[in-house]
Amino acid sequence: MATVRDVAERAGVSIATVSFVLNNTKPVTPATRDRVESAMAELGYHRNVLARALAARSTRIIALAHPRLDTGFGSEFITSASRAARARARGYHLVLWPVDNDGDEIGELVGQGLVDGVVLMEVLLEDARVDALSAAGTPFALIGRTADPAGFIHVDIDFEQSIAVALDHLQGLGHRPTVAAGRALRLPSRITAVIMMNELATFGVMTERVVPDDLSILYFGTPGLAAIANPQLTLMRAPAAILGGLGVDALIDHLETPGALPAPQLHPCTLEPGASTARPR
Repeated sequence: MATVRDVAERAGVSIATVSFVLNNTKPVTPATRDRVESAMAELGYHRNVLARALAARSTRIIALAHPRLDTGFGSEFITSASRAARARARGYHLVLWPVDNDGDEIGELVGQGLVDGVVLMEVLLEDARVDALSAAGTPFALIGRTADPAGFIHVDIDFEQSIAVALDHLQGLGHRPTVAAGRALRLPSRITAVIMMNELATFGVMTERVVPDDLSILYFGTPGLAAIANPQLTLMRAPAAILGGLGVDALIDHLETPGALPAPQLHPCTLEPGASTARPR
């Protein structure tokens, strides 16, 4: 099994330099880092994560906690979060934790000291998981917001700007805002356009009305549903690929500079025109 000394000899550097690269404790030039990483790859060297964790009292593992809900909404968040954690300058690992929303399970998990911090997805306005993490003193960041997010590290969709873009699109087609009470699948006939955020409700409405001749639909979410729907949905695409990475980066910044609280970051959805919106008849 290759050792740090073997890596140093192969790369033509000191053992201390290899340690700097492995632990990100001191800056090294990009060329030197590339030589060390190439030597590790050639020799099949793998650092002893357990020994490092015991010495540093840090596992360099972050948990991405999401509720046990099969919404199909989180894959882009997860992918971008994983990439951010594993980036060369970050050097963390990301594990996925499907947890219940009651807060009990996540409290037990963080109490075992397995992770350095938690990124919490699908945040509720009143979220017991946030309370459990706060009580445990575990560093965490939110992808989403509670009713009062002040003092929490969080990134989220800029819903205000996103809704403004959606309304501009529909009103530009000639639809006019109105207030209507009613249940999904039983929309009043005078409603000519709807903005949807729920996958099942969206398909339900599409079975009751002719889209877009009788009803225009603008869907908030990720592109999976928009692409398979018939007609293809006009989409307000959630910035999932951005927010997952930002959430992880914000948490790592806080872990490595504990006194700093990264500023909240809000990003709007982007409009991707489809065939489900048209001028009202």
